[in-house]
Amino acid sequence: MGRFIALGLIALPIIEIAIFIKVGQTIGLLPTLALVIGAAILGGVLLRYQGLSVIGQLRSNVNSGRLPGKTIADAMMIGLAALFLVLPGFLSDVVALALLLPPVRNWIYAGLASRVTVVNTSGYGPANDPYDPRIKGPGTIDLDEDDYRPQ
Repeated sequence: MGRFIALGLIALPIIEIAIFIKVGQTIGLLPTLALVIGAAILGGVLLRYQGLSVIGQLRSNVNSGRLPGKTIADAMMIGLAALFLVLPGFLSDVVALALLLPPVRNWIYAGLASRVTVVNTSGYGPANDPYDPRIKGPGTIDLDEDDYRPQ
């Protein structure tokens, strides 16, 4: 896995530079620079707009007593999209714009949520079934009272 990350960190700038060169050859230097600067400004504006929207959703989830898992995931993906928009490059901008689309975020969240089981023992939200086979299954992390301190 580490090799793929290292390969991606090496390949991404090379791909971005190649795309810069092709776009610059096609539309010229100044329009290319304008697109890059415009994407960075758009990233800042979208981060503010969508970020405030997600914070409002987070507050309403907490006030209504629901676990805000999807809202937190949306906030993380919007933050990642804003980071990608601020970084110079067209490939990162395409990925960022995809992350800003709610259907894409829902698809990613559904894929991640299907691999995770959250067991609630804090009394916040609905109670879990103690006979659920997922609770004591393989890969379950079970903490005793001595293993953690509530804060």
